[in-house]
Amino acid sequence: MGAAAAASIAGLLRAAARAEILPRFRRLGVGAVRVKSGPLDLVTDADEAAERVIAAGLAARFPGCVVVGEEACAADPALLGRLAGADLAFLVDPVDGTANFAAGLPLFGCMAAAVIRGEIVAAWVHDPLGDDTAIALRGEGAWIESPDGNRLDLRVAAPAPVDEMVASVSWTYLAEPLRSRVAARLPRLRAVLGLRCAAHEYRMAAGGHAHALLYNRLMPWDHAPGWLLHREAGGYAARFDGSAYGPLVTGGGLIAAPDRASWDALHAALLAP
Repeated sequence: MGAAAAASIAGLLRAAARAEILPRFRRLGVGAVRVKSGPLDLVTDADEAAERVIAAGLAARFPGCVVVGEEACAADPALLGRLAGADLAFLVDPVDGTANFAAGLPLFGCMAAAVIRGEIVAAWVHDPLGDDTAIALRGEGAWIESPDGNRLDLRVAAPAPVDEMVASVSWTYLAEPLRSRVAARLPRLRAVLGLRCAAHEYRMAAGGHAHALLYNRLMPWDHAPGWLLHREAGGYAARFDGSAYGPLVTGGGLIAAPDRASWDALHAALLAP
């Protein structure tokens, strides 16, 4: 995945956001917001329309690629199984932070990741309102790029002791007894954030504005883009058991931190029995 292809896909996400997402922001009519698996899992007309545009654009640019979109998988869960054997696949989350979008809150993003034979090789996290895209290419770093081509390199925060860490901790979906354990230990951190939007949380951590992230559910469209962005910005991430993250796993939790020592310290502070 070269720089030209990366720029083309960033342009595709920007075009989809301008055509299908932003015109619907704070203008969702009756029936335009629907519940999927539960009250915290929503879909809107913007999610579905943007995913159609992005999927069509990817298919045109990369004939034969597999496109695994969040909303397409909601309609056909078997689609997720095509990711493992694909020579080239794209994961797409057309509106990450749908609950915020539906509530009229300006914290949502549009994400995609390129996966070659199970390996994440490129990532895009577009901010429709800021109109810029965080891009990562495996082995080539991470940066934020504006429409005029201006680039700002991304770098994670310097390591810090746990009691000085600012972290985004998504504890809602943790199973007991881990859920209560983590919630009770949050005061060990300097500050805890929750944006209800992985797109902005990963951008925040990759840009050095927070030290750590903790998630439980790992649907690939939610985490593959941000994981690569964070890694290429110099960070370290692993599942709760210390194993490596990959786009084919959907559970086991994830902690992202500035480096391995920070990961170990945060794991001990929040998760250890």
